[in-house]
Amino acid sequence: MLTERELESSYLGQFIPVHYHHNMLMDQNRMSGFKAAINHLVAPGAKVLELGGGTGVLSWFAAAKAEKVWCVEYNPDLVREARNFLSKNVNGHKVEVVEGDAFDYLPPEPVDVVICEMIHVAMVREKQVQVIEAFKQRYLEKFGGPLPIFIPEAMIMAVQPLQQDYSFEGYNAPIVQFREATFEQAGSIDLATPAVYSLLDFTQPVGTAIAWQGSFVIERDGIVNSLRFVTKNILAVVMEKNTTIDWLNHYMTLPLADPIAVKAGDQLCVSFAYRAGGSIQSLQASIRAGDASIFAVEEQSESVAA
Repeated sequence: MLTERELESSYLGQFIPVHYHHNMLMDQNRMSGFKAAINHLVAPGAKVLELGGGTGVLSWFAAAKAEKVWCVEYNPDLVREARNFLSKNVNGHKVEVVEGDAFDYLPPEPVDVVICEMIHVAMVREKQVQVIEAFKQRYLEKFGGPLPIFIPEAMIMAVQPLQQDYSFEGYNAPIVQFREATFEQAGSIDLATPAVYSLLDFTQPVGTAIAWQGSFVIERDGIVNSLRFVTKNILAVVMEKNTTIDWLNHYMTLPLADPIAVKAGDQLCVSFAYRAGGSIQSLQASIRAGDASIFAVEEQSESVAA
């Protein structure tokens, strides 16, 4: 019988099947970005902790320079697989794979770097924020400051109105879509420039509540029937070059319940509110889109209720 946390984890994406982790190994953008960031931030002889280690590959990147790496993984199938893979790779002996819950684990001694890749576009489904914030509290209580460096260091989230083709060989099906982060998207027409709606900086306290209200100037005639969500992960800040090492999640496109006809020059107002780690459905249900009157009506309703 699964516990309440295990049931929630299964539903929200924490107990990710092994084959999804295999797909992550084949994601070249993810792999090269994390390898570069880890190489930049892990100093020779460092102590490193990875929360949610999966196949162990990010811990293995760290082991190239670190003295010791603790790789914490909840899924026993992945624990076995990570131990097996690490045994076949040089420096794998430096990684201790710990079967445990990232929400509860603390290393036996202070560490210099913490790697945590529980990242979903828009920060829904996975518990990156909760895991890191809980870790900060436990770590400070046990070891005091300073906190380790976190990989990723921050993330920037943006949203964009689209006209999306939902016809599949003539079958109309408005569905949630995940697509490679490229400029050219078949069947997608950008109707306005993306707007940044949230910045999460793990060097600071990060809350789970995410809310935004803003507007777009429509750039061409069309029908807004979806919103594209974009998440740019700042894996490392390279101060000496005044640049960053980044990784873009797949774009997530959410269909709107009520499509909106627009013309170039129109102002489209959008709002939504959700919690990091919550479901895609909760984000989708919170979306409001239309002209400025939708906010006026909502504000008037809130004023009457108060």
